[in-house]
Amino acid sequence: MRCPYCGNEDTQVKDSRPTEDNTAIRRRRFCTACGGRFTTFERVQLRELTIIKTSGRRVPFDRDKLMRSVQVAMRKRPVEQERIERMVSGIVRRLESMGESEIPSNVIGKLVMEGLSSLDAVAYVRFASVYRNFREAKDFEDILGELKPIGSLRDEDDDDR
Repeated sequence: MRCPYCGNEDTQVKDSRPTEDNTAIRRRRFCTACGGRFTTFERVQLRELTIIKTSGRRVPFDRDKLMRSVQVAMRKRPVEQERIERMVSGIVRRLESMGESEIPSNVIGKLVMEGLSSLDAVAYVRFASVYRNFREAKDFEDILGELKPIGSLRDEDDDDR
């Protein structure tokens, strides 16, 4: 593993342990050249995935890009990082288990929308505004209309208290 500080290829693993959800191995590494310490994660990859963008362009799937987009939607929301990580790992597993190596980008968007709807309504609307390319306030009204069934369940829960 190349050192992110000096580029040296001679690094040593000092500690390895599974992540909390057992989907990856966390490794603490040490660079023998500069003394830098860093962490890497090793995950199972069933197949190389290619994303077909709406423009027709093909790009390699990037789990980190997916995580960043979800984290932008979740910014300043009261959801634990572990739940976000589990959601992203679940999406990646579903994509890999589809059996296809080329996946349209809208499939990923739908999976993210599905996951966010169960995590946080505000993050769901934030993500939807970018994913569905909202142009006017009515677009927000429409997506909020889709969320009403979720909100009505919460109102019923409040009545039980």
